[in-house]
Amino acid sequence: MNALNGFSQHSGACVTQGPEGRAVRELQAKKAGQVAKQEAGDSRELTPAEPPSTGSSVRGTLKLPAEEVKGNARIKSITPRPPRKPRLERAASLDEKSWRRWRRLKTSQESLTDANETSSSNGSLQDATLGPAAGARAAPSEQSSSPDASDASPTGKSRGNAADLGKRVSELSSTFGELLRGRAFSGSKPRLSQITPTRPLPPVELNVASLALRTTNRIDSDCVDYRRRSQRGLGRVSSSSSDSRLHGSGMVCDSCSTDSMKSTFSLLAPIRAKDVRSRSYLEGSLLANGALLGAEELSRYFPDRNVGIFVATWNMQGQKELPVNLDDFLLPTDPDYAQDMYVIGVQEGCPDRREWEIRLQETLGPHYVMFCSAAHGVLYLSVFIRRDLIWFCSEVEYATVTTRIVSQIKTKGALGICFTFFGTSFLFITSHFTSGDSKVNERKMDYSKTIQALALPKNVPDTNPYRSSSSDVTTRFDEVFWFGDFNFRLNKDREAVDSILKQNLEKDMSKLLEYDQLISEMSRGSIFKGFQEADIHFRPSYKFDIGKDSYDTTSKQRTPSYTDRVVYRSRHKDDIHAVKYSSCPGIRTSDHRPVFALFRVKVRPGRDNIPLAAGQFDRELYLIGIKRRITRELKKRQEQKDQKSSSVCSIS
Repeated sequence: MNALNGFSQHSGACVTQGPEGRAVRELQAKKAGQVAKQEAGDSRELTPAEPPSTGSSVRGTLKLPAEEVKGNARIKSITPRPPRKPRLERAASLDEKSWRRWRRLKTSQESLTDANETSSSNGSLQDATLGPAAGARAAPSEQSSSPDASDASPTGKSRGNAADLGKRVSELSSTFGELLRGRAFSGSKPRLSQITPTRPLPPVELNVASLALRTTNRIDSDCVDYRRRSQRGLGRVSSSSSDSRLHGSGMVCDSCSTDSMKSTFSLLAPIRAKDVRSRSYLEGSLLANGALLGAEELSRYFPDRNVGIFVATWNMQGQKELPVNLDDFLLPTDPDYAQDMYVIGVQEGCPDRREWEIRLQETLGPHYVMFCSAAHGVLYLSVFIRRDLIWFCSEVEYATVTTRIVSQIKTKGALGICFTFFGTSFLFITSHFTSGDSKVNERKMDYSKTIQALALPKNVPDTNPYRSSSSDVTTRFDEVFWFGDFNFRLNKDREAVDSILKQNLEKDMSKLLEYDQLISEMSRGSIFKGFQEADIHFRPSYKFDIGKDSYDTTSKQRTPSYTDRVVYRSRHKDDIHAVKYSSCPGIRTSDHRPVFALFRVKVRPGRDNIPLAAGQFDRELYLIGIKRRITRELKKRQEQKDQKSSSVCSIS
C-alpha cells in the first residue's frame, strides 16, 4: 500500500508539473491526510466541494496495473462543460483564411521551439524542437526537473486548472499532426509551408473598353465607364437619360449601384426587361422611351442635336486622271474635326466611276462607309456617313431629271438623293445647268424643270406634309442642299475682272460679286426661292488652265466666274448654320476648282414606323478602299526606309 501511495504521489507529481504544478501540489498535500484516514478505517466521504486528487482518480477509476499506470500517467479526469452559444461572425475571405492558416502554423512553430532559441526568418524549425515532445513519455523525471520550460511556449501563458492544461496539450498535438499530414516537413528538418501575404491583394479592375471607341465626336456618359471616368474629364458631366430613369424609378440608389449594373465589357447602357417587352420598331411615337429614332437615342449621339455635314461639288471635265491626294479636298485642316456626313456631287465625271468612289473611301478611311451612290450619265452623287450612324437612316431614294434631251450623253440635268436621318428628312441635289455667258433664262428653265420633275420622296413618308407642295420638290423635305455647276457667270469682260483680281482682294470678293448673275437672280426671286448661300471669300472657281493656277490663257479668254455653287434651304428657321464655304486650289486636274461647304444642321427625333435601311452600305467598296489605304501606308513607310538606308554621309 505504501508503495502504491508512493507511486500515486509520484504520478501526481508527473501530472501536475508545469505552470499549474504549484496549485496542484498544494491540493495534493491537503488531501494526503484524507487518504491516510480512509486507510485507517475512517469511512467518512469527501464533500462535493473537495474534489478527489488526480492520483486517486487514476487508481480508483482505471484499476490499471502499475506498468500501464506508469505509461498512462498523464491521463486525468476532465469535468464536462455545457456547450457554448454559437458566435455569429462574418464570412472570411480567401486571403483572411490563408493568413489565419499561416498564423496557426507560426504558433505551432513557436510552441515547438526552445525558449532559449529564436525562430528563423525563413520559417525552418530546429532539430531539437522534437525533443520536449518526444521526451514527455520517456523521461518524466527530466520534465519535472525543469518546471518552467513550458513558460516559453504560448500555451503556458494562461493560469488555468489541470483540465485547461490537458485541453491545450491536445490542441497542440492535433496541430502538430496536421502539420505532419500537410507535408510541411522535407528531409530531416521540419519546414513550414510558404508564407502568404498578410494583407489582401488590391482588386484588379477588369475593363477592356477602349476610350477611343466612341460613337460621336463628343463622348457620351453611357459610353464612358461610367460616372467614375466622366468625373475625370473624359466624358460629359451630365448623366444620361437612362441613368436618370434608373434612379427615378428607385431601381438604383447610388452611383456604385449604377456602375455595377453596367457591363464591364460593354459600352451600352443597361436595358430593363419591361422596356424590352414594350419596345416596338413597327409602331413608335415621337418621344417614346427606347425608340430607335427617338429623343433619347438622338440625345445620346448628338447632345446638342446638331450634325456636321460636308457638301462638295466639282466639275471634273471628264478627265481620266484623278488627283494623287484628296485630303485637302475632303479633310481640310480647318476645322480640326471631321464631319458626320460627306456628300460629293460630280459633273462631267471621270469615265471610271467606281475608281472615283474607291478613292473617296480610301481618303475617308475606315470610320466612314458609302451609304448610297447614284449616277445620271456623267453626273455622280455619293453619300458617305459615319458607320455608327447608319442604323438611324431610312431607306434611300433617288431620282433624275434630264434637261438636254437631244444629247446622247446626259451631261446636263439633275440628280437627287433623299433619306430621313432620325426625324429629319434630307434632300441632296447636284445639277449641271446650261452653259454660256448670256444663257441666264435657259439656266432658270433648268431649275424650274428640276423642281417639278424630280419625283421624290417615293416610299419614305413626308415629315411635314402640310407644308409641302406638289409643284416644288424642295418643299417636301426639312433640309435641302443644292449644289453643282450652275454655270452662272460674271457680267463683266475679262480685262475688268483681271484688274479687280490684281488688287489683292484677299478674302473680300464683294467687288466681283456685284456682277454675279446668280446673286442678282436670287435677289429677284426668279430662281432658288427660299434658298440661301454662305458668304463667298474665295477666288472664282472657273476657268483655269489644267495643271496651273492661271485663268484661261487660250484664244477664247473666258471670263473667270463663280460657276460652282452650294445653296441650301430649311423648313425651320436657323436649322442650318454655314461653318465654312471655300474652294480647293490644290487640285488642278480640271479647269474647275472643287468647291465645298461645311454645315451644322439641327436634327429632330423621329418615329420608328418609317422604312429603315437596316445598316446597309457598300461593303465591297469599303474593303477595297481600306486595303488601298493600308497598301499606300506600307509603301510610304518603305520609301522612307529606303531613303534613310540610301543616304550617304560624308566626313570632312
